[in-house]
Amino acid sequence: MAHTVGYKEDRPWGGFEVLAVDSAHVVKRLVVNPGKRLSDQRHEGRVEHWVCVDGVGLVHLEFQDGRKETITFSRYENSTITIPTRVWHRLDNTGGGAPLVIIETWVGLTCDEADIERRDDDFGRVEVAA
Repeated sequence: MAHTVGYKEDRPWGGFEVLAVDSAHVVKRLVVNPGKRLSDQRHEGRVEHWVCVDGVGLVHLEFQDGRKETITFSRYENSTITIPTRVWHRLDNTGGGAPLVIIETWVGLTCDEADIERRDDDFGRVEVAA
């Protein structure tokens, strides 16, 4: 899928809208529905920056050295996070009945949907086994 400003897509976990695009970045507004979560995934060619603008969730990280962290992600705490390349990450909406809304910015040499490796997905979209 080529990213174009204004493009919207529904996903099993919610959906997104593309807000900005150039050769080295993509900015999206993601809405994660209550009780849903994104794939456990990582990227080779991009860093992701997330800003929580509404709702509450958990970010699960697993670093290359095996260290794991779980971070509460909330607009009430002005939450932001940078996810480096090759770090496994997953975002869960844990906020009860409210959507979790984040602004996601991809920065890097590979800012497209092909730069994703999933090892667990609630919707059967695992392409590569870990």
